[in-house]
Amino acid sequence: MHGHIDEITCMQDTSSDIFDETTYSPSMPPVTRTARTVKPAAKRSAPPARAAMEPVRNAGVRDALDRDLLALLQANARASTADLARQLGTARTTVLARLGRLEREGVIAGYTVRLGQDVLDHGLQAFIGVTVQPKAGRDVVRQLSRMPEVRQLCAVSGEFDYVVLLRAGSALRMNTLLDEMGNFDGVVKTTTSVALEWKIDRT
Repeated sequence: MHGHIDEITCMQDTSSDIFDETTYSPSMPPVTRTARTVKPAAKRSAPPARAAMEPVRNAGVRDALDRDLLALLQANARASTADLARQLGTARTTVLARLGRLEREGVIAGYTVRLGQDVLDHGLQAFIGVTVQPKAGRDVVRQLSRMPEVRQLCAVSGEFDYVVLLRAGSALRMNTLLDEMGNFDGVVKTTTSVALEWKIDRT
């Protein structure tokens, strides 16, 4: 009886093309051919093609409204579009359109506001000593606050009334900004020192 069962078992094991290694024991007859089933890998769909993007033309700060908007955002990046529109004296839809364009063109890289140039390159930086006419300080500060390139403004003692840290993307842009500052009402003179290398920066 046992011999008959063993013979059947042996026929079943050796007639199969599939061999399960987990069930094999030394008492079983030798197996001459084994095969393992492999689950076919799922086909990966090709990634969708990216839409071609047209190059941005005339990217950057275009006019006084752009500059005033950036200055307000640097002072308070959480200001609502309605509040920004009220301070700028324009429509809310205009503010939304300007923000969308400035973001797409990389002028606004994040909030709180960092200008796109800051991410790619620190650009050219300079310290400008500003001398103003008597009682003209408040008006000069107001005009400087509208320039997004002005990173710091300090009232100081000594030769100058104020010291400005100015950042620009190029020497040409720096020269343009200095001309604008020199033409502000109440400014007597400006003295510029370009930063060549930062030895210590803990800001």
